[in-house]
Amino acid sequence: MTTDTPITTDRLNELIGTNNSTARVANAFARIRDLDDPAIFIETADPQAGVRSVDEALPMAGLTFAAKNNIDVEGLATTAGCPSYAYAPERSAAVVQRLTDAGATCVGATNLDQFATGLVGTRSPYGVPRNAVDARLVPGGSSAGSAVAVARGLVDIALGTDTAGSGRVPAAQNRIIGIKPTRGRISARGVVPAVASLDCVSIFASSVGLAALGLDVCSGFDERDPWSRPAEHPPMVMPTLSVGVPRDPELATELDEAAWVASVDRLRALPFVEVVEVGIDALIETGLMLYEGPWVAERYAAVGRFLDAEPHDADPTVSSIVRSGAAFTAADAYRADYRLQGLRRDADTLWDSIDVLMVPTTPGVATLDEVSADPVGRNSALGHYTNWVNLLDQSAVAVPGVDRADGWPFGVTFVGQAWADETLIDIAQRYTGEVSLVDQQPFGGRGHVDIVVVGAHLRGQPLNWQLTDHGGRFVSAGFTTDDYRLYALGGPGIAKPALVRVPGDGSQAIEVETWRLPIAALGTFASYIPAPLGLGRVQLADGTSPTGFIAEAIATADAIDVTAHGGWRNYLRSTGVDVPAI
Repeated sequence: MTTDTPITTDRLNELIGTNNSTARVANAFARIRDLDDPAIFIETADPQAGVRSVDEALPMAGLTFAAKNNIDVEGLATTAGCPSYAYAPERSAAVVQRLTDAGATCVGATNLDQFATGLVGTRSPYGVPRNAVDARLVPGGSSAGSAVAVARGLVDIALGTDTAGSGRVPAAQNRIIGIKPTRGRISARGVVPAVASLDCVSIFASSVGLAALGLDVCSGFDERDPWSRPAEHPPMVMPTLSVGVPRDPELATELDEAAWVASVDRLRALPFVEVVEVGIDALIETGLMLYEGPWVAERYAAVGRFLDAEPHDADPTVSSIVRSGAAFTAADAYRADYRLQGLRRDADTLWDSIDVLMVPTTPGVATLDEVSADPVGRNSALGHYTNWVNLLDQSAVAVPGVDRADGWPFGVTFVGQAWADETLIDIAQRYTGEVSLVDQQPFGGRGHVDIVVVGAHLRGQPLNWQLTDHGGRFVSAGFTTDDYRLYALGGPGIAKPALVRVPGDGSQAIEVETWRLPIAALGTFASYIPAPLGLGRVQLADGTSPTGFIAEAIATADAIDVTAHGGWRNYLRSTGVDVPAI
């Protein structure tokens, strides 16, 4: 994905492969139907309803996604990998709704390690999804079905969850991209909790650019989710990036050393990158606490009483792990928290010397036979480099590294502090070759989206700060095509307009401005927009159709038609408002 590229319709089509949205959705359902692997999906959506739902006017029309089956999708049962636990959600999870509101089509619910407890992808009564690289390997978990669905080309994007590495380990095992965002960046409302204080919704895709697009759409503060957090400003542009790698003595004993060395050499070859060896003992020690400490009690708080009834379809390994959480006391929890606070202080010193850390995603691969012989031990080994990330409030992006000599996949993960997601995406794109070396720029300029504004966000107007405070910059002034009407909405607060495309008598060209906003800030900016306003395509007189402010037709019911003024500033002047000269 090249830098400074707006997400236009053409750009989205470039990312997802075609400009025939309805055909893309229909083909996705056909591929799912024809693939001989019934363990990937627990339930698929109705193909006819999915095709009928495609709305070409929405920015993500034609893009398909799947949701791990601990994430609510209206119309599909949520099982969390346990049939007897199933319930029918009244509405979709907030993250699913954000994707569908943008025009993406959900094709089904994917298989997982039961109750999102595991990193292997084999702990499910619904079967084991076949690893997309080699059927002898585990698919990785717990988001096994989501990762395999992407790796097999069944969907463009898949939602997983990540508590101990479930959004990264399956990515490594299937040679795809996995973004584990900052905790609270994506709403967890409508997600069956594993460890509620650590859980993240994760994004899988076949490219960093497409995964980043999914992250941008899914992100946003949710006041109804107690774990959601308002976004912080993205990091500043850096001329070079200091990337830490673990010192040799701190690498796992079973690490595939040749693949790791080759993967680090690829990193060293990137311009604007300085590689620094660092110690990660505090990180590894933190990771060991996840299953040795009382965070297991959070798993028990989520589903322990259900498993205490010993349902017939409970996975025995999962049930044993979760039910062991009942033994921890409040005193245990406090002692663990005190220890974690000390380790967090030690771990934070890492960022004094580096901007980003690169580690193996897993030491290596695991075969089905190995996991069958040692289900807990092999699972633990896969989490060696993932378990600490959520405990320390870090962000991470997993990408393919240099394959092992035997052709099996080897993955690496870029880790950063909370809200460093965009920096990680930037280095991940460079590392995977999605950004041409010729076009590379200093870090932080991953991409922008052009936003057309028509009212209170114009220069000199009271909401312009929502653009400027998030790195937006003015591009140009212009006009829509001559088939729009402009209305002044009533209600309290700052006066707002509603732009509606209504060809016919009374419509005309309306004055607008185009602003360029970092795509990293799009989710936060969109969260400011109250209904019935929203973002959609605006047809401009110059022939382009960027994203911009539009309104539902219902907004005009009690509004004042101010189209004749030709623009918001002229309307305000007509009412006696002192409008700053631009």
